[in-house]
Amino acid sequence: MTRPLQADSHATRSSRAKPPEVFPRHLAVIMRAELPSLATEIITEIRETIPEYARPMDGPYGQAMRLGVEHALESFIDQIADPSASHEGWDGVFRRLGRYEANEDRSLDSLQAAYRVGARLAWQRAVKVGRREGLLSSIMFQLADTLLGYIDQLATLSVEGYMEAKARNADALNQWRRRLLRLILESPPAPESAVKDLANLAGWTVPDEVTMIAVCLRNRDATPPTDDVLSDLDCVEPYLLVPGRPSADRRTRLVAEFPGSRLAIGPTVRLSAAADSLRWARQALALAESGAIDTGPVILCEEHLCEMLLFSDWALVEQLADREFAAVREMTPHRRDRLVETLEAWLDARGSASKIAERLRVHPQTVRYRMRQLEQSLGEQLDDPDSRFAMELVLRARRLHERANGVVK
Repeated sequence: MTRPLQADSHATRSSRAKPPEVFPRHLAVIMRAELPSLATEIITEIRETIPEYARPMDGPYGQAMRLGVEHALESFIDQIADPSASHEGWDGVFRRLGRYEANEDRSLDSLQAAYRVGARLAWQRAVKVGRREGLLSSIMFQLADTLLGYIDQLATLSVEGYMEAKARNADALNQWRRRLLRLILESPPAPESAVKDLANLAGWTVPDEVTMIAVCLRNRDATPPTDDVLSDLDCVEPYLLVPGRPSADRRTRLVAEFPGSRLAIGPTVRLSAAADSLRWARQALALAESGAIDTGPVILCEEHLCEMLLFSDWALVEQLADREFAAVREMTPHRRDRLVETLEAWLDARGSASKIAERLRVHPQTVRYRMRQLEQSLGEQLDDPDSRFAMELVLRARRLHERANGVVK
């Protein structure tokens, strides 16, 4: 297994703070004369053995490769000539090589392989020159040790540049994606062209339909999904945008990504209606948190549309209740509650006295007595379909409200 060409940055700085022993003066002069042909040999070998670098040399990419190899060789000779000299200028070159690989969306494997090719060919040339010039074995050992340390330095600098670029690119991409998410949720909807332009910058494919998900985070350190999901987990009411309709598998993955949290999945809508889906998802999440709807860690809004509608404007429900039940408002609370309870059962049972009695656990005669009282109080309202519908809306909304407030009957 090949040893990775990567050294700790602290160790690199330490090795520079303590220069190696001084080489003979003529060594740098001898080796510098070899640089032009050695650079050509290294470039040829790199292009032949590493597929990522097998590109034409007459363009900007070829020029960059040649400059990188020449800089690496010249910097090494400078270190041989004067180990105490500053090499900060060269350092920037090798950091840029790492940044270039990151911006090309490649791993560092190819660059490190290129460093290994350069180190091998440089050492082969050094051995050849050493034999020709009759250099002592002690000098050659020292040269080999210095070359290995130097290659480790180059690898470390490239890793630093690579990681800096990756972090910068990730931050920029996240900013673009958040800006895109805010643009999608604008009301009135932003122009399609503006969304597409920003989506291109964010590297996101614009779908025809989306699903918004409101999240009640139990862990604020949750990591945002990194695939095609747009998210804002840092706001007061965290949320996600999922392209299309989330499958059961995707819902399972989301639950795993947000352990212990509760997710309300809004209706799947056209992209231009994403703000509506988010509003409904947040409403469903609030109802689940209050206990108005009974559900687990995942709430599907499509299963609770009626409840959401009834809770969308509670003040309006109260106005409707005042209008429909004005005839029983003056009764004592106990009597009014019994009659309203009987009315609710009557509406549910479609008028069957026996079913109403079974539900209320009273005698059927008691039900008939109460119904006569309701007929006297509400009169034609019981025969009016619109009025019956309005009363049923009020009663269902009241039932949900009682559940949300912990009232058990």
